[in-house]
Amino acid sequence: MSESSASVLVVDDDADLLRLLDMRLRSAGFRPVLAGSGEQALARLAVARPRAVITDLRMPGMDGQALFERIHGADPSLPVIILTAHGTIPDAVAAAQRGVFGYLTKPFEATELLDLLRRAVGEGAAGQPSSGKPRLAGIVTASPLMAALLDEVALVGASQASVLIQGESGTGKEMLARAVHEASQRRGGPFVAINCAAIPEALLESELFGHVKGAFTGADVARKGLFQSAAGGTVFLDEIGDMPVALQAKLLRVLQEREVRPLGSQQAVPVDVRIVSATHRDLESLIAEQSFREDLYYRLNVVNLHIPPLRERREDIAALAQHFVSTLAAKHGRHVVGFAPDAMEALMRFDWPGNVRQLMNVVEQCCALCTTVRIPAALVSRALRNKPVEILSYAEAKDRFERDYLIQLMKLTAGQVSEAARLAQRNRTEFYRLLQKHELSPALFKQPE
Repeated sequence: MSESSASVLVVDDDADLLRLLDMRLRSAGFRPVLAGSGEQALARLAVARPRAVITDLRMPGMDGQALFERIHGADPSLPVIILTAHGTIPDAVAAAQRGVFGYLTKPFEATELLDLLRRAVGEGAAGQPSSGKPRLAGIVTASPLMAALLDEVALVGASQASVLIQGESGTGKEMLARAVHEASQRRGGPFVAINCAAIPEALLESELFGHVKGAFTGADVARKGLFQSAAGGTVFLDEIGDMPVALQAKLLRVLQEREVRPLGSQQAVPVDVRIVSATHRDLESLIAEQSFREDLYYRLNVVNLHIPPLRERREDIAALAQHFVSTLAAKHGRHVVGFAPDAMEALMRFDWPGNVRQLMNVVEQCCALCTTVRIPAALVSRALRNKPVEILSYAEAKDRFERDYLIQLMKLTAGQVSEAARLAQRNRTEFYRLLQKHELSPALFKQPE
């Protein structure tokens, strides 16, 4: 049965709204079965199982929440979408915690309901994801924005195009890159990831392209680079905006010629890889500053995927928080099953500047300290106040350390660049570049005469 011909049970005590939903669903190709009350809906369910249920929350007699409890108790895999004109954050939290598939507040857009319903129908046949909606790389989401993004991943996966993933730090760019790999014909090959900001420039070329024996001091044996190691699979270049310009030219050659030349070798080696890259930086601004190659940008950015920040997909907060509790409570030896309603409300109201990474960190702190079955609001508030440094990406933490280190050296040497470079064991030209990168002028540190 195609999802567009699927049977959907629609429950509402408002006869006018019921007729409107009937027309909208039929025009979208669904087969609505109508019920004017919760009791009538149970009678319809006893006759035939639909692929999904849409129910109003506030109804006389058996309300939508009670109806959901009855349905979920008898058939946990049947998706239920709740509609209400009385939407509040605690209601949404309670619904998400109990397993409601979706929750929409009236008035809602018809397209919003239909998108949610199509996702529900895709999962409702046997409680499994449909083949057309990739639930890949452990991605947990209840957001229409993310569902649309995963649709794009399914399309992109079928091609060999290079993919550039953009989004704020902590949004899950590597997980999306893995989803692209798993949606592709290369899924049986390796997925090799490297953070371009985490490896010193002197080592990054060898890591990417490999080296021959004797290529540099300490190169006692030849070593394959990541491009050769990923043969038949995908190379993920995280924080591509931090790649040194000199290496950008060599990466461009790989994309153009599909071959690498190991460090110290005169012979190129063919490579069969797909490149997925990611950055939280504005590459077009870097191009304007001449710190990123425009030709490389267009080679990498054949397909662009943008991950929205967590504050723009608040439906995911409850789903992710519950997922993290399930995985992290056991790690810390705690019997924790979820959050108290006011604790979840605090999570839902927070703006999450550190995105999913910050949410996971907060949930882990709560799990480690929790002594009750449900995490209380006090623990959540404490974790949010702490603002742990772990919410920084490696690149951000590295930049912050580098700047502080340069300032300390320049203070120590009273602005003498040659002496500061000697102490840092870097040549003077490279040290000047670092100062320029962080907009530090030696004159600022010179002692007045």
